[in-house]
Order: sequence, then structure tokens, then C-alpha cells
Amino acid sequence: MLLFWGFLFIIASNFFNIYKVQFVGKSVDEIAQTSHLGFNRQVLIYVGIIVASSILTGLFTFMMRQTIIVASRRIEYELKNKIYQHYQELSLTDFKKTTTGDLMNRLSEDVVAVRMYLGPGVMYVVNLLILLLITSVYMIRTDVSMTLWTLIPLPILSFLIYWVSSVINRKSKVMQKSQSAISTFVQDSFSGIRVVKFFAKEKYIEKNYGLKVKDYQDKALDLAKTEAYFFTIILFVIGLLNVAVLFIGGQKYLNNELSVGKIADFFMYINILIWPFSLVGWVTSINQRAEASMARINEFLDMKSEVTEGESGIFPVSGDIEFRNVSYTYPNTGIKALHNLSFKIEAGKSLAIMGKTGSGKSTIALLLARLIDPTEGEIWVDGKNLKDHSLQNYRRHIGYIPQESYLFSDTVENNIGFAVDNPTLAKVVEFAKKADVHKNIVEFKDQYKTMVGERGVMLSGGQKQRICIARALIKEPSILIFDDSLSALDTETEENILQNIEKYLHHCTSVIITHRESSAKRADKILNLTEIENNKSA
Repeated sequence: MLLFWGFLFIIASNFFNIYKVQFVGKSVDEIAQTSHLGFNRQVLIYVGIIVASSILTGLFTFMMRQTIIVASRRIEYELKNKIYQHYQELSLTDFKKTTTGDLMNRLSEDVVAVRMYLGPGVMYVVNLLILLLITSVYMIRTDVSMTLWTLIPLPILSFLIYWVSSVINRKSKVMQKSQSAISTFVQDSFSGIRVVKFFAKEKYIEKNYGLKVKDYQDKALDLAKTEAYFFTIILFVIGLLNVAVLFIGGQKYLNNELSVGKIADFFMYINILIWPFSLVGWVTSINQRAEASMARINEFLDMKSEVTEGESGIFPVSGDIEFRNVSYTYPNTGIKALHNLSFKIEAGKSLAIMGKTGSGKSTIALLLARLIDPTEGEIWVDGKNLKDHSLQNYRRHIGYIPQESYLFSDTVENNIGFAVDNPTLAKVVEFAKKADVHKNIVEFKDQYKTMVGERGVMLSGGQKQRICIARALIKEPSILIFDDSLSALDTETEENILQNIEKYLHHCTSVIITHRESSAKRADKILNLTEIENNKSA
């Protein structure tokens, strides 16, 4: 509906923009025919029409942008939400097939390219077509031959602008790639600042940064030179067309075929048309980018998650777990992490999983959380196939402490309370104490309001790990998974945490993946995975 009104406003704005031009010529002719310099009522009427038409042109142009551009922004909003929602539905292996930068580009640059086509792209093309139609009618009514002489060069201008725009677009991508390289380099150097300082490589980093900045500068200057051609071509063609109008119009004036006012009209018609025609090349380039971007977006939206909801039901989860001949092969690498694995844990019991690196311990954790599905075999929870459980409901009963601690760039309080809705500070403190991290938090200047920085960079490895443990515990899950999450802690802290949560562990099913015997000794059962031939484990 907004686009429909936008098209009507385009017609109205262009009509009044062209309508006023004829009164400029009439005013010139009226003044030329008047012998005295006194008050001229007719000229005043023409000026009033010109002013009123200009106001209406501005009003309808504003309304045109408020409809078409707003419509494109709404489409952008819906498309970004749709893509982001699809991100949430993809499985873990889908994210490993691409880079974070590529995922971000689809959500930002690709969507913006599509919006530019649906907004300015459509608006300028429709605007040009309507403007050309209305202007051509007025110009032909004035003089056919002059119309042909002045309109013929405009498509040539569009082609030249298209060619320059294509070059600019290509060089812009090269410059953006160089800029991305700088951002990536800076992010890496900041994230690894400790390593840089440990090895005293500040000068090396500074030198490499200088080289990347120099590369960006060269590409930016190259782009700036090309962009200068864009405006040069426009100014050249404008000057050429004005000379043509002056020459041909002057000949016709001398032959009494055209008045001075009609020649003035042609000057204005040409200057009104020149900018929309110059945008044709730019719009063509925008459309090409939008087509490529939309193809990338559709390719992403067509991706199907390995883990699907299906006709799942909401069942109570107490934590009775059984693996039945489970095998899993990672699709990206073809490595078989698990082979024909079977075990059972009763609700409320604990299982310690031990084994060498690469034996499939973390794969069991991912399977239990249903971040991936078995290649072969089945996982049963509380007497039902895990695939029959509602994903959202089941995961609400899962507490997971990952091997690599991840914290959001937020406060300590919000990181611990992330797993539940609207937690009180008292509850956050309670579980921070169970994770043996409260004593560290109270020593911070802002205590629980302390910002942890990107990925928790402000904290030590052990502090991050314990905050992750508190985040999982505050959820009070039915199934608690420690994915080698005590490795960053010293033996004393590990013992303190296990003692603090020992009573709690009896109320949930716990799976403790570890290399340490000290972590496994409290478990009811121990599963030892051994690496066998062809990367299989059992």
C-alpha cells in the first residue's frame, strides 16, 4: 500500500516540477515584450504559480520518500528479523560451515543492498520514467527537433555513469575488504594483547598494522580518483547539452522559430532531466548488487537445520538417560567421533566420562543437549526418544558448562543470571557462592555490576569458568553437564565447588566430562572412552 501511494506521489511531484517550467519561459517572454520596467501583473501571476508549484513539488517529494523509503525500511526490518530467527534455528554444524564475518554480512550488507534496490532503486527508476514521459510531452509540444537533439545524449550519459559506477563498485569492495582486514587484525591484536606483550612483539604488530593501513590508504585514494570522474562526466555532459540548447535555440530564435522564453524552458527541462538520467547507471549497479545479495540470502534461508523440532511433545524431564548404539560422524570433517556407544544413567545419578583427547567426550555433551543428532542409534530420555521431546522444553531442563568459557560483554550479575528469567540479586549471589566465585566478585570495585568485557577479557580463566558454572547451576536443571569445565581450576577450588554442589547433584542427573580423577571420584559410574581404529570410539 505504501508503494502504491509512493507511485502516486512520484507522479504528482514530477507533474508540478515540470508544470512550473513553462511559466518561467512565459515570464521571460512577458518581460521581453514589456517596454517599461514598472509593475507587471501577469509576471506576478506567473511567479505565484512557479512558487506554488515549487512548494507542491517539495511536499509531494517529501511524501514520496516517506512512503517508498519507509516501505523499504520496513522490508529491511522484516528481512533482518527473518534471517536472525533462521540463525537461531540452525544446528551447531551449520555454523561451522561458514565464518562469523560471512554470517554478519548476510545480516547487514546483503540486507542493506536489497533495501537500497527496493527503496532508492525503485524510486529513482520510476521517478525517471514518469519525469521523462511528462517532460517529453512538454518538450515536443514546444519544439520536436530541439527535443531530439537534447534527449539523444542522455542515454549515452547513463551508459558512462553505469561504467564508472561499476568500476567504483568493484574498487569499493576491494577497499572494504582491506578495511575488514584492518578490523580483524586490530581485534586479534587486542584479544591477544597478553601474548603480544609476553613475547615483546609490539613493534612487529605495529609494523604489520602500518602495512595494512597503507594498503587501505592506497585503495581509498584509488577509489577517490575514480569517483572524481563521476562528477566530471556529469558536469561535462551538462555543459555540452547547455551549449547545444544555446546553439540550436539561438539559430531558431534568429529564424523567428522560437522565443527567448521557450529556449529558457529547454534549459530548465535539460537540467531537470540530467540528474535522474545520471542516476540510471548508479541504480543499475545497485540492482546488480541487490540481485547477488538476494541470491546469498535465499541460499542461506534455504539451509535446513540438522536438528529439527518435528511433531514434538512437552514431557516432564527427570533425567533418566540412555544411549542406544549411538554413532556420530562430523559432516564437515568426516571424522567418526563415536561408534556404537551404549550406556545408561538413572535419574539423580552421576556419570563421569573420561578418555583421551579426540575420543568423543564433548560429542556426548553436544548430543545430550541435542545441539547435534546421532548419525546412527538413538538417545532416550525418561523413556522417550529425545527427538520426541520439545527442543525448547527439554533444553530448559539442561544445565551446560562448556569446555571453553564464554561470557557476554555484560555485568557479572547478568552473566550469571542469563540462564533464567528476571533473577534476583540474592539468587545470583547464592549460586555464585556455590560456584566458589563470590569471594572474588566482592573484591571487584563494582562487585556484581562489574563489566566483564568482550568474552570476559577482564577476568581470569578460573573466574570465567566459575561464573559459567554459576550460570548453569542457577537454572536448577534436571540434567547438568560439565564439559571438562573444571580444568581451569586448581585442585582446592575444584574440591570446594564439588563440595558446595554435592547435595544439589543428588537432585539432578549429572554428566562430568573430565581428564582428572579428582573430578571423577565422586561419580556413581565412570565411562572410559578409548580411541580405536579409524577414529572410532567406544
